[in-house]
Amino acid sequence: MSHPIPSNESQRLKVLWQYEVLDTVPEAMFDDLTELAASICDVPIALVSLVDEDRQWFKSTHGVSLRETSRDISFCAHAICRSGLFIVPDARKDVRFKNNPLVTGGPKIRFYAGSPLVTPDGYALGTLCVLDPKPRRLNTSQQRAMQLLARVTVSLLELRRRANVPVTVGKVPRCGPSGRSTARPRKPRARRSRRS
Repeated sequence: MSHPIPSNESQRLKVLWQYEVLDTVPEAMFDDLTELAASICDVPIALVSLVDEDRQWFKSTHGVSLRETSRDISFCAHAICRSGLFIVPDARKDVRFKNNPLVTGGPKIRFYAGSPLVTPDGYALGTLCVLDPKPRRLNTSQQRAMQLLARVTVSLLELRRRANVPVTVGKVPRCGPSGRSTARPRKPRARRSRRS
C-alpha cells in the first residue's frame, strides 16, 4: 500500500532521530496521556505514534499490545501530512483504507482520529491518535481535547529531549530547593605584600 510523503521528509526524519525516543521503554507520562485520550474520546485504543522512515513506532499504547507497524499501512502517515486533526469516521467506507490489513484484520480499525505532533520548528513527528473498531465521530470538545493533548505530548518530548542533552561546556552547578547553586563560593586569596 502507498502512503503520502511530507514535502520536508528528509529534514523531518533528522529531527525525529534527534529526539532519541525511538525504541525506548514505556514512560508513565506518555501512558497517562493515551489513557486520558481514550477516556475523553470514549474509545478503547489510543496511541502516541512516531512515524519513522519505514515504520510507525508507538511510544505509548492503550488498549493494544502492538509496538510498531509498517509505515505502508499507517493511518498516521496520512495524518502527519495534514495541518490539523485527521479523522476517518469509517475506514471501511474510505477508499484509502478499506483494504488496509489493520482494517480487514486485527485490530479491525473502523474509526481513526489523529492529531499531529508538531515540533516548535514545524515538523510533524507523529500523532496522538485514538481508534475504535466501531464507526464514530468526535464532538467539538473531544476534537479540541485531542489537539491540546497533542501539544502536551510535544512538550513532554521537548522536556525529555532537553534532559538527555549532555553538558559540553563547563560544569553546571547543582541547585538546592531555592534554585540557587549549592556550590560554595571561593574565598579570595590574600595578596602577598612585596618586600622592598
